[in-house]
Amino acid sequence: MTDVSRLPGSAHHHWQWQMRAACRNLGPGRFYHPTGERGEDREDRDAAAKRVCAVCPVRAACLEHALRTREPFGVWGGLTEEERRSLQGPASRTDAARMSAGHR
Repeated sequence: MTDVSRLPGSAHHHWQWQMRAACRNLGPGRFYHPTGERGEDREDRDAAAKRVCAVCPVRAACLEHALRTREPFGVWGGLTEEERRSLQGPASRTDAARMSAGHR
């Protein structure tokens, strides 16, 4: 379960950047992998998502949000979940493992 305690809340100005996102009307299928997707299929989907992110006017805000909230899934700000975890270091991997095991 995602830890929502780091989310910025319902204040409109925290979320306004999403209104200008290049992905706004594309749906989640390009940005979140289906269960069991591996190999070339996953690489192709991630590459398609990253092409959208590459021209997005709010890419930096999107990535900052994903890193701040430790978004565990999908492509955000042009980075996959694995790429974001590598930026966050070992502490975030420990937190993710703890969350996966059902601990808080």
